[in-house]
Amino acid sequence: MKAKVHVYLKPGVLDVQGKAVEGALHDLGWGGVSNVRVGKLLEFDLDGADQEAARGELKAMCEKLLANTVIESYKVEVA
Repeated sequence: MKAKVHVYLKPGVLDVQGKAVEGALHDLGWGGVSNVRVGKLLEFDLDGADQEAARGELKAMCEKLLANTVIESYKVEVA
């Protein structure tokens, strides 16, 4: 089955990369853009057919490796 994990900074955590992208967009003429936040998307295939078990595995992966849960949040999707 297909899986997606979205990882993003928690509210209140300074997003330096987002600020850089926002500045570049302003420099290129898109001045109406604000509050840019940058995250990451991980996509992969998982063996098995049980979606709830897959969600549990994905959450464990996020807690142990894919997200720094001190400053990042995550969302998992299974299809």
